[in-house]
Amino acid sequence: MPAADRLSFRLNGHPVAVPCEPARILLDLLREDLGLTGTKRGCDLGTCGCCTVLIDGTPTLSCLTLAQLVEGRAVETIEGLSPPQGLSNVQRAFVEHGATQCGFCTPGFVVTATALLNRNPHPNRAEIERAIAGNLCRCTGYTKIIEAIEAATRGAP
Repeated sequence: MPAADRLSFRLNGHPVAVPCEPARILLDLLREDLGLTGTKRGCDLGTCGCCTVLIDGTPTLSCLTLAQLVEGRAVETIEGLSPPQGLSNVQRAFVEHGATQCGFCTPGFVVTATALLNRNPHPNRAEIERAIAGNLCRCTGYTKIIEAIEAATRGAP
């Protein structure tokens, strides 16, 4: 196995420097090396969206991203989206609207919805549906998830 390189980036607003093998994927670095297990391993194929994180504000599938590619960049996980005083508006809306179901896909949806609202604070329903198209939920028909994101656009949980 090749020697580990040192990887430096901002994680949830804080600088980190960690050893990282060249072929390590970001999902494994986050979950196994850094203990951030909110980002879920779903399919390992980039089709479910459970592993979505933000890299420089853009939703990115961490199961398909080599960790080395985040050198010098900003990575936000579901753990970094909550303000110190509790849940973010998007997180509260998901709870209040019953959009969590089993909860496994929820981090990916919340991260994706957060990125959407950062880009467009007032998306219409079609824009919301397009934004979450890469996230799969096996428990719902997406109605509660879309309702939660719509509520978050109004600033209401």
